[in-house]
Amino acid sequence: MKIDFAPGNVPVDRRIQTAAVLQWVFSFLALAPCCAVLFVYLFFTRFWLISALYATWWYIDWDTPSQGGRKVPLLCRMPVWEYLRDYFPIKLVKTADLDPRLNYVLGFHPHGILVAGAFTNFCTEATGFSKLFPGLKSNLLMLPLWFRVPFFRDYIMYAGLVSSDKESAKYLLRRKGGGSAVIIAVGGAPEALDAHPGEHTVHLANKKGFIKLALEHGAHLVPIYSFGENELFDQVENPRGTWLRYIQERLQAIMGVSLPLFHARGVFQYSFGLIPYRKPINTVVGRPIKVEKNEKPTEEDLNTLHQLYMDELNLLFEEHKENYGVPEDSHLVFL
Repeated sequence: MKIDFAPGNVPVDRRIQTAAVLQWVFSFLALAPCCAVLFVYLFFTRFWLISALYATWWYIDWDTPSQGGRKVPLLCRMPVWEYLRDYFPIKLVKTADLDPRLNYVLGFHPHGILVAGAFTNFCTEATGFSKLFPGLKSNLLMLPLWFRVPFFRDYIMYAGLVSSDKESAKYLLRRKGGGSAVIIAVGGAPEALDAHPGEHTVHLANKKGFIKLALEHGAHLVPIYSFGENELFDQVENPRGTWLRYIQERLQAIMGVSLPLFHARGVFQYSFGLIPYRKPINTVVGRPIKVEKNEKPTEEDLNTLHQLYMDELNLLFEEHKENYGVPEDSHLVFL
């Protein structure tokens, strides 16, 4: 295979952008196991007290990921995230105002491989979330598994990530005075297995937990479609019914995380690697769907609101797809 090496005269800004993306990919794929190994390793060195003290802190702080987390605005405004944004680039598109006196459940679609759009737009200030939606505090939900990893749990909480268990979302939506924006990648890990370039598949047809959550708390629903999310990586073909897809789905059911076989480019060459392609991501935040509080919704209530949400998401996609290079004959596929 011929390797396409990067030219030597790449501008400094682009090199810094690549470095910013490299640290982000490393954090997403490898930082958690590195932190776990470090925690155990320190116990067997003269620095054992660090792990011992952290273990005490960990015990005391165990419930924080389900109680609003510990977002640090300074970390969210670090220049490194602006370089991450410019690498693709990533843009947050507003279509309607969101009243900061209310609470919201924002459904993010599609998940993609590494949810680049969700992280950059809602865990950093690189695309200006606070300026576009003043008075709202964003929290992106993440699998509870990652908040059980020492050191790593604190890092992701500082960025505004919170546990995706039900109690965590409920805690945020019970805040008096409004201003909570809870972002849920509705398709979750299974949707990553359908993140192929040129495809627009969302796992939504049987996803009603976030609908029930919104009804129980009277939180308005907001659909989000992130154009370009599936273009960042190539994924080994894994259609349903193949042995590869069967293994991936079984592992996902056991571990809670999916294992898509993906690749893109490298740091110093463009032929292979785990660095995403430089493809634009345009994350469009749709119009809010008004939700009346109903603490005991019936199945009919859930189905009605769920269908309305699906219709609004589809309309959002159709209204904006041609602005972001999606062919006219491409449509959302709901699974």
